[in-house]
Amino acid sequence: MGGLGPFATNYFFELILKMTEAATDQEHLEMIIYNCPSIPDRTSHILGKSKRNPVIPMLEIANKLVSLDVDYIAIPCITAHFYHSLLSQNIAVPILNMIRETALYLKNNNVESAGLLATEGTVFCKLFQEELRLHGIRLVTPSKKGQEAVNHLIYDTIKAGQPFQLDQFSYASDELKHQGCEVIIIGCTELSIVKRDYELGAGYLDALEVLAAQSVLSCDMGLKEEYKDLITR
Repeated sequence: MGGLGPFATNYFFELILKMTEAATDQEHLEMIIYNCPSIPDRTSHILGKSKRNPVIPMLEIANKLVSLDVDYIAIPCITAHFYHSLLSQNIAVPILNMIRETALYLKNNNVESAGLLATEGTVFCKLFQEELRLHGIRLVTPSKKGQEAVNHLIYDTIKAGQPFQLDQFSYASDELKHQGCEVIIIGCTELSIVKRDYELGAGYLDALEVLAAQSVLSCDMGLKEEYKDLITR
């Protein structure tokens, strides 16, 4: 289910291709990408700034994908996972849960303290906070100023298709590192573009990469060796 937003969807498809152990075109995973950028903004709805409910078109798209005999649905948008439970109750095939898979990945790598860079909507509805708490992992979120820097990077540059620098990312990231976070979760699929384009250093885990890897594995495809350790070293 794509278009939330389009750049993240495009990168998600790229990750699937790069991660799959395939020597020919025919060995790659079959995918159907329904790119629907007209889906209302998730953060605005969650924060009560908009009455336009994104669930309605998301359900319509999910059911169209089910009618095309997909085995799994992936949503490369973390804020949209606020609606994961509601969507899952009304869809006949499994919807991969990026937040749960990220928490499990951290747990399996013995991470005890993580930081979060995400949209204001994701932070507000405590999607990662609750999931990581269930796995005994402490989660730290940015200060108000740090979150404003993240918001600017996501909405005013990446979603707007504008060039961006690392200033805002580094400010919020350094804030979390100073609070003792072992790993910083890149918890917005737009921020995954930052990791793609820049060398961030050690201690980052991109939730979009986790979703891509789990998509490959769920469909019984081989995962390339270099993508079996997703925490930057």
